[in-house]
Amino acid sequence: MPILVQRGLPAYKTLKQENVFVMQDWRAAKQDIRPLSVAVVNLMPIKEITETQLIRLLANSPLQVQLELLTLSSHKFTHADPLHMDTFYRKFDEIKKQRLDAMIITGAPLETIPFEDVDYWEELKSIMDYSNANVFSTLHLCWGAQAGLYHHFGIEKRMLGKKIFGVFAHGLRDKKNDLTRGFDEEFYVPHSRWSDSPREQIEAEPALKILADSEEAGVHMVATKNKRQIFLQGHCEYDWNTLKLEYERDIARGADAGVPANYFKNDDPKRRVVVRWSGHANLFFSNWLNFVYQETPYNLGDLDSLKWRPATVKAEFPEDSDGNQTLENLGGLGI
Repeated sequence: MPILVQRGLPAYKTLKQENVFVMQDWRAAKQDIRPLSVAVVNLMPIKEITETQLIRLLANSPLQVQLELLTLSSHKFTHADPLHMDTFYRKFDEIKKQRLDAMIITGAPLETIPFEDVDYWEELKSIMDYSNANVFSTLHLCWGAQAGLYHHFGIEKRMLGKKIFGVFAHGLRDKKNDLTRGFDEEFYVPHSRWSDSPREQIEAEPALKILADSEEAGVHMVATKNKRQIFLQGHCEYDWNTLKLEYERDIARGADAGVPANYFKNDDPKRRVVVRWSGHANLFFSNWLNFVYQETPYNLGDLDSLKWRPATVKAEFPEDSDGNQTLENLGGLGI
């Protein structure tokens, strides 16, 4: 099934040309199906690029997705087209009384700034608190993952001496998890960051589980044991040329972080990019949406009984024989 997008969104034309299954809202209104409601809190400066990357992955699923693009009231994104924002985005305050099946909180180019010094930190904290009771599963990406781990669990952001830059091999720490179903033992993920959330602090938190990591890039995929909160430090959503453009930008600024590893053919920036992460990116998003589809209550008002608290996660979500926590009593989405 397709992802639903508003008429006129620039990503619609791009993805239709790529043969991605997208549908405009007027057509979906004729179908008697409840789509999954997914909100994207887009914190990136150039909105259209991130929109397109995420819609491409959300659309590659047999499930119908109703997309909601969200922005903040406490920050003006100077690189964003005001008309685009007014046309396609809503403020968090406009939807905070709604319930959602899923939410994505993107990264932001704020690695060197302490979280408390970010001008929209209080509003972002409110969104993350809102997600506990009003969103079935929330996916945090890169800086958003570090912000979520810090806010929910007090895990500090740690600056690194060298930029993690390139496409790195990862291995699974949990081969039976719903989110990694069908993954190869080794898979690749792009990374581009100067900071991380320390492994030792994540491992010390009993409500969290590391699902995938890399010898070179460190921890990538982390989730609460009920998968209501998921954190990715890498960028599986990246386009084929995202790291290339970043590399060229850094060179032009005189801030060369080196050639992105395992990205250009033979690590030569004059040769073509080798894409080796898109298959697992699509598989991860498909797994995530399927988990949400299977486990979220059909009536989102029932989320009251599923309020997520790190200290009581095990008690609220009993484990099955494979160690996965289940919500079988709810009967899933049921559509």
